This record gives sequence, C-alpha cells and structure tokens, in this order.
Amino acid sequence: MLFLKPIINGSGNCYIEAETRNRQRTDLIVDYRGEQFIIETKLWHGAAKHLEGREQLFHYLDHYHLNTGYMLTFNFNKKKEIGVIEIPYKGKTLVEAVV
Repeated sequence: MLFLKPIINGSGNCYIEAETRNRQRTDLIVDYRGEQFIIETKLWHGAAKHLEGREQLFHYLDHYHLNTGYMLTFNFNKKKEIGVIEIPYKGKTLVEAVV
C-alpha cells in the first residue's frame, strides 16, 4: 500500500478486502485511469495451497469480467525461486510474482 498510494494518488482508488456480491473478499482492487486490477496476496504454504490461490483469483476475475489478474506470493523458504511469470489459466492470464 505504501508503494501504491503515491502512484494512484489523484488518478484512481485502492480497495482492501473489497466484498463481492457473493460475499467473497478480494485482497486488493486498484482502479487506475479507467482500468481495474485484481491483486491476490498469499503466503507460500505448498503447491496445493498455491493452486487454490490461482483458482480463487480466477473466480474473482470471472466475477469482475476481467481477463488478467495478479498474484503476489510471499515465500520465506531458503530455496525459493523468485520472479514474475505469466500463466494462462482457464482462458485468463495470471501474472504471478514470488518474493
């Protein structure tokens, strides 16, 4: 949030834990210059949980009628692979960053 606020200041809005109509809560939604970005944040708890996070993000994208979503994963393992990758997922694009 500290990073995003100065960027979107005056040109958009940022919503934390916004509730959807079906009572789910997205982690972060950014409206910036007429575009909307859905960002899901996760702590690494293994591959199975990570896939659940992708599925969760996919459902949010479907709900908001968007084709691209973002997932930020915090991984505290010593042998982690950091970086950003783009993944096609069920007809949508997920951009994942692991830090």
